[in-house]
Amino acid sequence: MKKLLVVIIAVAVVAALIFAYLQMSKERAAEAEREKPVASESKVTRSASGEIAITIDGDAQKQLALKIVALAAAQLEPEVKGYGRVLDPAALSAAVAEFVSARAAADASQKELERLKVLSAQNNASERALQTAEAAAHRDAAQAESSRTRLLTSWGKAIADRADLSALIQSLALGESALVRIDLLAGELLKTQPTGARLFLLSDENNPVEAEFVSSAPIVDSQTQGQGFLFLVKSRQPGFAPGAAILGHLKITGDAQSGVMIPRDAVVRFNGKPWVYLQTGDQTFTRREIFEEHPLVDGWFVAQGVKPGDRVAVSGAQMLLSEEQKYQIHMGD
Repeated sequence: MKKLLVVIIAVAVVAALIFAYLQMSKERAAEAEREKPVASESKVTRSASGEIAITIDGDAQKQLALKIVALAAAQLEPEVKGYGRVLDPAALSAAVAEFVSARAAADASQKELERLKVLSAQNNASERALQTAEAAAHRDAAQAESSRTRLLTSWGKAIADRADLSALIQSLALGESALVRIDLLAGELLKTQPTGARLFLLSDENNPVEAEFVSSAPIVDSQTQGQGFLFLVKSRQPGFAPGAAILGHLKITGDAQSGVMIPRDAVVRFNGKPWVYLQTGDQTFTRREIFEEHPLVDGWFVAQGVKPGDRVAVSGAQMLLSEEQKYQIHMGD
């Protein structure tokens, strides 16, 4: 009886192992099938210029849910790129507070001097008191002038002379606005002031923020040694906290540049570079490198490599790249 029980258990274990093996084989076969190119007719070729093209039939295109759009013509006002950071408003607040305090002291000393002059003329104040008041007035006036010089040197006349300076400082402190410094690369020089800027967090280059030009930076940055400019972001922006690294596209005067606007979803990344799949035939898509120097709200402005009317894959572009890679792996096997 015991031997029979052992035999039954052994048979059951073997059957379970066989069933598990068969299931694993089916799963591996299904996975291998998924890894094959979508259609047997698909193939990858390389042109004489080195561009990669993938040929994929209509049924496979439907399976990949490809969406093709024609590129629209676009123009971009001339820009120059720079890098910088969001400035800490505490430093500006301290400089302004010092100046306001010094100016108040100077005003009080001057009024006291004027009062003693009147009393002295009436023989109601001593000469010593008048001399003391004159010394205090001169001292406080010098301190007020010194604090204003520091304010001008650090922040510039455009900020120091703002009628709404107190309101600006409060807005900066509350995060309702941001003051940003952008420096050009060393050696670059703008002969005219920027008219504005599009700013991006270095950690998020998909969302440009419009900024108002304030003034040239009064002090050269010791590290970048480039020409600097101050910009004001007049609305609350997530991430624009003091010290945040910023990429700036400074708007300058000049002739607009012609090109196309490429939708963001059309751009795929491969080997650290941006590409689009350009439809060069009913069933052919060529992977073409682009140079995305100018990010826009909905995509990228590109001035070379593609032209208005060119058709690119938008929805499904990443799938084309995957299909291309799967085909090459499959052929390599």
